[in-house]
Amino acid sequence: MLPLILSAEGRAVKVNVIVLICIVIAVNAPLSSVATPTTPSADIVISPQPFENSTEPELLDNPREDESDATDHPVKYTGAQLWRISYDDQVRKNAVADLQHKFKDVAMWNLNGTSVDMFLKKPVIADARKLLENAKVPFDVIIDDLQHAIDTENPPPEVIEQLQNRKEDVAMWNLNGTSVDMFLKKPVIADARKLLENAKVPFDVIIDDLQHAIDTENPPPEVIEQLQNRKGHRMTWSAYHRLSDIHGYLEYLANTYPELCSVQSIGNSIEGRPLLVLRISNGGINNKAVWIDGGIHAREWISPATVTYIIDQLVENREDQPQYVKEIDWYILPVANPDGYEYTHLVDRLWRKNRRPSVNGRCHGVDLNRNFGYHWGEQGASRQPCAETFAGMSAFSEPESLAQKQFFERSGANFQGYLSFHSYGQYILYPWGYDRFVPPDHKELEKVGREAAALMKQSGGATYSVGPSGSLLYPASGGSDDWGKGSLGIKYCYTIELRDSGRSGFILPANQIIVTSKEAQIFTYKVAETITRG
Repeated sequence: MLPLILSAEGRAVKVNVIVLICIVIAVNAPLSSVATPTTPSADIVISPQPFENSTEPELLDNPREDESDATDHPVKYTGAQLWRISYDDQVRKNAVADLQHKFKDVAMWNLNGTSVDMFLKKPVIADARKLLENAKVPFDVIIDDLQHAIDTENPPPEVIEQLQNRKEDVAMWNLNGTSVDMFLKKPVIADARKLLENAKVPFDVIIDDLQHAIDTENPPPEVIEQLQNRKGHRMTWSAYHRLSDIHGYLEYLANTYPELCSVQSIGNSIEGRPLLVLRISNGGINNKAVWIDGGIHAREWISPATVTYIIDQLVENREDQPQYVKEIDWYILPVANPDGYEYTHLVDRLWRKNRRPSVNGRCHGVDLNRNFGYHWGEQGASRQPCAETFAGMSAFSEPESLAQKQFFERSGANFQGYLSFHSYGQYILYPWGYDRFVPPDHKELEKVGREAAALMKQSGGATYSVGPSGSLLYPASGGSDDWGKGSLGIKYCYTIELRDSGRSGFILPANQIIVTSKEAQIFTYKVAETITRG
């Protein structure tokens, strides 16, 4: 084994014995019912459906306290409980409302569709129990002493001391509803294992040596050489390729099919690499347009591979494509973060951000998918330069995102689709991402997404979940798809999280490029069909 190297500057980072673990967690399912629009932009809030003859319970972040309770002494909740009460018919909903109205020391903490979690202080527990039992409403006590839960929620001080200053050694890779994928470097593995075992939290090690996964992700160089065709470019879709191969392929297409393809640089990256966009068009004056981008997060290699596969189908296999695909003007940016992409090949395979020089003397990079100017800097985006979700100093502070903004400002194309390919998790996501809202036309976006997911599954592909990203996953502001929808007014805006569901994570073996790309092609063509026939 090579030694672990933690410094990423100017050297290839080896990450031997790093593991990826999948931890089972309790995550509340997103609420699916839709309330009347209440925001000035007519967005629809994902919220519980109000019921008749009663007032919807108030959702509180914290238990209510009288002003007289506020002292300099810590508040204790000895004997307080958390109940999960059935909430799936009108009688039960009325009982919950009655419970909150009658007792001051009761608060709703969460509503998950068929049940409601209610906090109760000790003085009201006996009467509240009697009320629910008389109404024949079932419930479970899920925390029987809240103060004890508070006292034991943190690890012991000595464990905290061991784990402090190790933020860079642990990172969340994916959250899929009932579990979370966590990346851990070697120095913290033993303590992290002990912490979870002491807390009785189940987990699985899904990658037991990340460096080995990285080393075997691509075929050996001699195999890649054998696979590369001799048509004038090096792309194979049996291996992950460097930026020069991808850009060379775009130039090859423009030179070989000049009546169909053209390449333009829409700007340069922070380190001066061109952002190349391929336009594919039959020249129809009434054509609608679709934007596709990939590789905005550097480590997501399957994204540029998939986008270039779609390009190959649209151009070199054009005769086999349906007519509605040929009637679209395609604008495709395969690598939206060229500096970061090259950095993952040369230095650190798991790098995510662009390569903006350090703003604090220590941490490089901005998360380009938090840097777009629609609800920039709100939930799910960090102002800390060392964070992987650092949103930058301002909206469009980065030349890579600014180049996209300026391209759309100059373009006269009739854009109706905006597709951004990422990994991983197998999701078809639509706005909004900045919060748990949906746009007024969310049912149409949901319909197209679900129809595409069904076709992908029917073809023998993977299962993809569909929904608004802020609700299906978690809020993340400053994303490109939100900007496409909210600022540009493009109707069909999606982020597609490609394979897999966690077994390989970002280190998806190259032998899965084609099967993943075929799924993405089905989705892309479904959007094109909807646009041309809609």
